[in-house]
Amino acid sequence: MKRILIAIFAFAMLMFSCDGGKMTGSRNDAPADLSDSVDSVVTDTMELIITETSMPKAADELFDDFFFNFAANKKLQMERIVFPLPVVKAERTDSVEKSKWKTEHFFMRQGYYTLIFDNARQMESGKDTTINHVVVEKIYLNIKTVKQYVFDRIDGLWMMRGINIIPMYKDNNASFLKFYQSFVSDSLFQISSLDDPVTFVGPDPDDDFAQMEGLLTPDTWPAFAPDLPSKILYNINYGQANRNSNSKIFVMRGISNGLEIELVFKRKKGKWLLTKMTT
Repeated sequence: MKRILIAIFAFAMLMFSCDGGKMTGSRNDAPADLSDSVDSVVTDTMELIITETSMPKAADELFDDFFFNFAANKKLQMERIVFPLPVVKAERTDSVEKSKWKTEHFFMRQGYYTLIFDNARQMESGKDTTINHVVVEKIYLNIKTVKQYVFDRIDGLWMMRGINIIPMYKDNNASFLKFYQSFVSDSLFQISSLDDPVTFVGPDPDDDFAQMEGLLTPDTWPAFAPDLPSKILYNINYGQANRNSNSKIFVMRGISNGLEIELVFKRKKGKWLLTKMTT
């Protein structure tokens, strides 16, 4: 993963230097077709850099390192899928032949990804080299459907072995996902779903190496509320999901920009409440 991030960063710096190190205005100021064209060039060039950078053998030790290569490298992706790939939906099983597979970039083109954990201990799962089974979930909130990409490590190599498509209510995080959909789409519901107060932890403006802690009330929340994805979520399940858990940590993490937001939710008397936010 580090080699990918270095490549992305290097290209971003190149694009930045071409403007003389100055921002020329927000993307909203540019014509739509020009903005789209720039995005396309940046994406295509970034993927070319990654594709031409061989994945180190050590990347198979950690699923996260493998997966970032898998999502960005078309050639590697084709090599690491077991074809014909079974696709299970309800009681029906279809299959995708290699010639019909379309490269899935997952969250690479949006610049961030999301994770859902039950507790802080589970957040270390991505560093566990003994894990041999992982499910990457693409969660479509608008149609209440979850697409699960199943990976197994076989003879030391991570391989994608199948896809399961399930209704959201069957997912292990079903209760939380139903709540989250309302939390991000209804401002009044969001306010009513805040613990009073919400603990806030963020960077100290007076010390670059320290954090400050404070409290947020429903009245002050709008000034601090983060922009959260409302249509599609991603989750990497290392085996941590517990349907009956009364706590969830929702993580929004940037791929190369240092973004990190952690929202802690607790279910109290059957109602999910946001209790802590860390930025």
